[in-house]
Amino acid sequence: MEIAELSRGMDTIWVVLTAAMILLMEGGFALLEAGFVRQKNAVSIIMKVFVDISFGALVFYFMGFAIMYGKDAGGLIGTTGFWMDGDLSHLQLNISTDTYWLFQCAFVIAVISIVSGAVAERIHFRAYIVYTILMTGLIYPISGHWIWSPSGWLAKLGMIDFAGSAAIHALGGFAALAAALFLGPRIGRFGADGRTNIVPPSNLPLASVGAFILWFGWFGFNSGSTLSATNENIGHIAVTTMLASAAGCAACILFTLFRYQKADPPMAINGALAGLVGITAGCAFVSDGAAILIGAVSGIVMILASERLEKHRVDDPVGAFAVHGISGSIGTLAVGLFALPGSAAHTGLFYGGGWYLLGVQALGLAVVAVWGFALTWGALKLIQWFKPVRVSRDDELIGLDVGIHGVPAYNQEHDFLDVDKLRSN
Repeated sequence: MEIAELSRGMDTIWVVLTAAMILLMEGGFALLEAGFVRQKNAVSIIMKVFVDISFGALVFYFMGFAIMYGKDAGGLIGTTGFWMDGDLSHLQLNISTDTYWLFQCAFVIAVISIVSGAVAERIHFRAYIVYTILMTGLIYPISGHWIWSPSGWLAKLGMIDFAGSAAIHALGGFAALAAALFLGPRIGRFGADGRTNIVPPSNLPLASVGAFILWFGWFGFNSGSTLSATNENIGHIAVTTMLASAAGCAACILFTLFRYQKADPPMAINGALAGLVGITAGCAFVSDGAAILIGAVSGIVMILASERLEKHRVDDPVGAFAVHGISGSIGTLAVGLFALPGSAAHTGLFYGGGWYLLGVQALGLAVVAVWGFALTWGALKLIQWFKPVRVSRDDELIGLDVGIHGVPAYNQEHDFLDVDKLRSN
């Protein structure tokens, strides 16, 4: 009995600490996105992150967790556990439901933060709040139930997504694509003659620090998904996470260096993140060599996808779709190819497991991608009926910091500012 209690206590500490690491990633999102957008929109990025954390946590507590992990009859949607009350014994956890909720809350906040970067500099703050409620309360929990709930229909088919390449990143990435398309590009981003105008990042050192924080938090993201402090696989998960992220970053540095004769800093940043996204599904099930390959492929394809989006005049200020949607797709499918024998219920194609797992992974990815895109488009369309989703032209030109929030991010020249005067310029 004492050993069981000790195990439960250690698991609780482990899950709470890794949940805190994942929550710290919101600081990474804030710095990364603020560094990638223009100075006049830095405050608006920070405010969206505060919305992600505050509204996301509350909505997930009231209803999102129940829809995602509550009991159900048909594998589609949970129906118990609203307000964290009711029978959740079917989860068979070695930690308390509260502890598990905290860990999953950190995940749901990360999902909505993916979308925030794609809509930067032009989404209306009030519309973003409503969308955050819909994403954290319905869109993510329902598809998450299919993959991660014990009774989810994709889980029953055998889909493997250890820490969320599909459930979190592909969903968030395709939702980000839908939002970027719905809003349209920023004013002046693409010329009438077809020319593409580059919007330089306002602060690359800031964005780099944000990436480093995300990189750090990802070890909580992946290793924490064991939900056990004594799981012997924690070390391997951490190693594959490190190798994939390093390979993604290195591949992007070399690719841009040889292609453009200059190593591209934003692509190096996003390359590391692409590698992290790519390994998230299979970090517990693939070899070190496969992790390096997954990371490198994710990084290079991310660059190609970013270029393709630009050619099609899709404005994604931080590369949310290329990093999360594309790399999440690669990582999800890679499990069907590289899953080691004995590591999961099904073995990957390259290790003699046949086509079944790859087929299930492809099906799950397609469902999640369509779900994230369609529900986001529908949600924004619904919001548009009541409130503008995009800010006015004047507010966009002035910058959302002053135009929407009434305060600039940086004040180096004046002790006091006349906001009304700033808005009139």
